[in-house]
Amino acid sequence: MFSITDYNYDLPNELIAQKPIEKREHSKLIFLHRKTGGLSHHKFYEICEFFLPSDILIVNNTEVVPGRLIGKKDTGGKAEILILDYAKGVNKRKDDNTFIYECLIKSSKRTRQGSTIFFDQGLKAEVINSRNEIYSVKFTCKSDFEELLYRIGKIPLPPYIRRDQDDITCDDKQSYQTVYASQKGAIAAPTAGFHFTEKLIEKIESKGVKIVEITLHVGYGTFLPVRVLDIRDHAIHAEWCTIPEKSAEIINNAKANGSRIIAVGTTCVRSLEYLSDTNGNIVNKSGNCDLFIYPGYKFKVIDAMITNFHLPKSTLLMLVSAFAGRKNILDAYKVAIKKRYRFYSYGDAMFIG
Repeated sequence: MFSITDYNYDLPNELIAQKPIEKREHSKLIFLHRKTGGLSHHKFYEICEFFLPSDILIVNNTEVVPGRLIGKKDTGGKAEILILDYAKGVNKRKDDNTFIYECLIKSSKRTRQGSTIFFDQGLKAEVINSRNEIYSVKFTCKSDFEELLYRIGKIPLPPYIRRDQDDITCDDKQSYQTVYASQKGAIAAPTAGFHFTEKLIEKIESKGVKIVEITLHVGYGTFLPVRVLDIRDHAIHAEWCTIPEKSAEIINNAKANGSRIIAVGTTCVRSLEYLSDTNGNIVNKSGNCDLFIYPGYKFKVIDAMITNFHLPKSTLLMLVSAFAGRKNILDAYKVAIKKRYRFYSYGDAMFIG
């Protein structure tokens, strides 16, 4: 249960979704009964049949920032920058057109302190310092920085999506985003939310379900592999999360009245469990969520969850295994593979209830 090999499985490469499905709500959906391991197969637009009028549905409203920038160093070489802390970096502004962010930089040669990188439309970046391969970078432009970033920046797609990001058949700035995204700051999307449309959300709400928003800005660490043999030795990445007072109040009242709390995605699961006290009451606060959930964890808040299919040996696979049982999850994955479900970010979904 604690060995990294316990969370491995074989996935054919062709089942790794490289593009979104044409209609979000037409993705496939497995329903997994976590107590019995029973499975049933559906389309995502049929998800309403699994909701009760008293349910509370929690969504993560973080918005992925197009913080991947490709430019040239002052020496002429190509350089690629990925902004890691957009939400926090906004508070480090020097003036209206100068911002400081923590970044990853990829180039043929190590980028040195004092180097300048030039981008399109007058944007430039000066490397201030670095620590553990993370660079502090000062961006300067002559126009509105955010507007410029959204015009020339690219969405930082996961490493397992291997295609030209300029592929005109796929607008990642629209598709690699939930329809309810509103809080800028993530470098990866809460992908379980991709399957919802405005119309489907209206249908869910018309059934009586309350939809509650929280925010967790998904960070680069979500893609980092577990490199230890015993998963208990893994130091998980921290991600900033917050919950509005009203959202906390709705969740706590619902719990007190016996309503189900259903989380959309592992980001919501981690946030809710991190933001709760020992009695499962949500505390109105913000913080860097560093909660690592793996089998043996006792859930305090959530009763069901909607999720995508996760990478082998990943912390996300460990989280869903903690919730539904490792055997149930891996058995469900085997069935999904046999039935040619699409995996990972742009893939199909699972309702665990």
